[in-house]
Amino acid sequence: MKRRLVALPLAAVLLLGAAPALTACSFQGVVKDVSGGNVDLGGKSVPADFPKEVPLADGDVVFGAGLGSGADKVWNVTVKVENGDAYTAIEKQLTDAGFTGQFGTRGPNGGGTGTFSNGTYGVLVVVTDAGSKGWVANYSVSKGGTPSPTPSAG
Repeated sequence: MKRRLVALPLAAVLLLGAAPALTACSFQGVVKDVSGGNVDLGGKSVPADFPKEVPLADGDVVFGAGLGSGADKVWNVTVKVENGDAYTAIEKQLTDAGFTGQFGTRGPNGGGTGTFSNGTYGVLVVVTDAGSKGWVANYSVSKGGTPSPTPSAG
């Protein structure tokens, strides 16, 4: 009887511990199937093949990923920024690096959304308040022209 009482909690712990691992494996399998295996979930770093032509705001990388290959390659990087006015410095960085474009409507509490292009890469930047995580700038980069349309910040 005593052995059975120990075995039940142990089995429950093993089962509960295995579920997240199986879920993660399933998610990775889906991503691999959809992307043909061309995915780099860099975590808290900029993907190794992120275009050097695209300047990023100074700050800690919160998330970095790349998906696809060749002309279909896209990257997404999220950087922690000081505040909602970071879009001003980001816009200057991009235009100084040869990109054209601008931030559209700014949010009532700061932040905003902008689209930029240098003819080779299109960049969509969203500066937003991420709540307890503070302000972040999210960069979505693709090969080609300017992403459009520029959504308004709400």
